[in-house]
Amino acid sequence: MITPRTAGQCGKADYGWLQARYTFSFGHYFDPELLGYASLRVLNQEVLAPDAAFQPRTYPRVDILNLVLDGEAEYRDSEGNHVQVSAGEALLISTQQGISYSEHNLSKSHSLTRMQLWLDACPERENPLWQKVSLNGQRSQLLASPDGQNGSLMLRQQVWLHHVELEQGESQAFQLHGPRAYLQSIHGTLHAVTPQEEKKALTCGDGAFIRDESQLTLVADTRLRGLLIDLPV
Repeated sequence: MITPRTAGQCGKADYGWLQARYTFSFGHYFDPELLGYASLRVLNQEVLAPDAAFQPRTYPRVDILNLVLDGEAEYRDSEGNHVQVSAGEALLISTQQGISYSEHNLSKSHSLTRMQLWLDACPERENPLWQKVSLNGQRSQLLASPDGQNGSLMLRQQVWLHHVELEQGESQAFQLHGPRAYLQSIHGTLHAVTPQEEKKALTCGDGAFIRDESQLTLVADTRLRGLLIDLPV
């Protein structure tokens, strides 16, 4: 079953220095029926104004994945660690109790655009505090996984996160690990198709809940960039 969640249904914020779209409850946006999906707690697309910053803050025990779409960001923690991430790169932060984290748009003239995901972290797992990977330009790249398969970022959770780039008319099939997944169009329009030939159309910024499907095929109606988050737990 595929249940779309359009960009227009998502929560929105405009603070001047920050513009954001929230898939699930976040900040001032609250919907008691949308507190997350399986272990996926947060899925935001945010644009930070030039030289803008998120001040240091602590987090629950989550893995935070930042996928930079445009611009360059610097991330710091209260232990003195810092890393810069540019467009075409993704950073995974394994948050720790008592440590605060900040984010800064390094450009004084251009906005920073990125996707941010929070995934609940298993309490018994400990991973490197910071991990970074570059996109490889392939039609489907495993961006994050529980065991770091194929050079992917290593999560503290049973989740497989795929970055998808398709040209118009191309398709990509996926075998899912369990009963739940979430699909997000970053740019472009697509059709998501199940083996039972259920078909749903998504356009730029739309997402979709995937339930009780073992396979899913994405068909690009225009040039497409998106994320498929396989959430069996």
